[in-house]
Amino acid sequence: MQPLSERMVADLESRNMAKESPILVRIFKEESELEVWKVDKTGRFALLRTYPICRWSGDLGPKIAQGDRQAPEGFYPITPSLMNPNSNYYLAINTGFPNAYDQANGRTGQFLMIHGDCASAGCYAMTDEQIAEIYALAREAFFGGQKAFQIQAYPFRMTPLNMARHRNSEHMAFWRMLKQGYDYFEVARQEPKVDVCDRHYVFNAQSSGKFSPADRCPAYSVPQEIASAVRNKERRDDAQIAQLASRGVATVATTTGGQGGMNATFLAAVRANGGPGSDIRTAAGTIPGHVHPPAEPSSGFTTASLFSFASPASRPAQVQVASAAPTAGGTGGGTGNLSGSKRDTQSTQTRGTGAQAPQPKPAPAATTAGAGHTKSTGATAAKGDTKPAAEGKKIAAAKPQASPPQKTASAEPDQRPASTTNLLSGAAPTVPAGSFDSRFGFSR
Repeated sequence: MQPLSERMVADLESRNMAKESPILVRIFKEESELEVWKVDKTGRFALLRTYPICRWSGDLGPKIAQGDRQAPEGFYPITPSLMNPNSNYYLAINTGFPNAYDQANGRTGQFLMIHGDCASAGCYAMTDEQIAEIYALAREAFFGGQKAFQIQAYPFRMTPLNMARHRNSEHMAFWRMLKQGYDYFEVARQEPKVDVCDRHYVFNAQSSGKFSPADRCPAYSVPQEIASAVRNKERRDDAQIAQLASRGVATVATTTGGQGGMNATFLAAVRANGGPGSDIRTAAGTIPGHVHPPAEPSSGFTTASLFSFASPASRPAQVQVASAAPTAGGTGGGTGNLSGSKRDTQSTQTRGTGAQAPQPKPAPAATTAGAGHTKSTGATAAKGDTKPAAEGKKIAAAKPQASPPQKTASAEPDQRPASTTNLLSGAAPTVPAGSFDSRFGFSR
């Protein structure tokens, strides 16, 4: 229940945004950035904040199976029941993976979160200060009447250049499908209506029939004005992608060897302080001392390519980037000659979204009990499985004023009832505390 800061309230007023207006979240793995958009008085979404992501794990591409450490890609509706005020990682927002698309395609995994603490085994980990602000913005939107807000998780900003750079990826067909929703938002600045049928996403469809994730799609139409605008953008993007490919724009590897990424802002801060071992205070929040950045590449990568895949668009993110203007350079669309994944392709559209749960935090080797990401509410499992057990408990970092006390990475179940801080309707526990066999060995 930490209130929005005075600076945030003033910023909302200056942007003609009510604090209770709806929000929408976009996530970009390659750039390690999370955007919060909010409806202003025009009735359209405008960019409020861009937050640097402190840590994510896995590679670019969808989550396939529990334990693959992949962070989610796709479209996820977030209801109040997915908000976890009692997370062991300060605060957490469950992405709801697997969604209808994921389930229809046999994807498995659970407890995939956006949370604090800056350590991940499939989640999008922010600093505690960041998640406090993101959580509060979501809470106010729910109090204002928004029934669910949408998370759009992408491998990268879907510009023509990025699509061309990744044109050889096995996931391209899946990404082209995601781009349809991305393009609609770029054009309309409205949340796309998302359905699933025939095991693929369908956007802004109107039908008298029923959409069933695994069954054939019913007859449907898309409002002509929307369809024309999105189609025109796709054609422009396709032409640019083809030109870039014909000019020999270099392709890039989509793998980090499972190392994932950390925004350049945080990576630079860790290196400037001699690596992990002590809490590091940055403008974007506190990086706990137990957090390990992705390992240095052994060969074939530059430092930049490991953490940002050498993206020309990658850059140190600022704590606040406020601009309602469309992303520079447009947004990407696939070309007809881009290869698709055997696994993720069906007809011209593909399936395969991913998400992975938070990583186990380091704990004494003898410890086995505990609820991981969940402290009496449904949340994520433990993280930090690359850290030595001797690193033990979470180091308390400086927290935003008026925030609840920080928990350590203790393996003991939390005894606090979920209702003590949870005033969101429906935000009751979804998984009982202590329900995991081992907080530190639970794979996502």
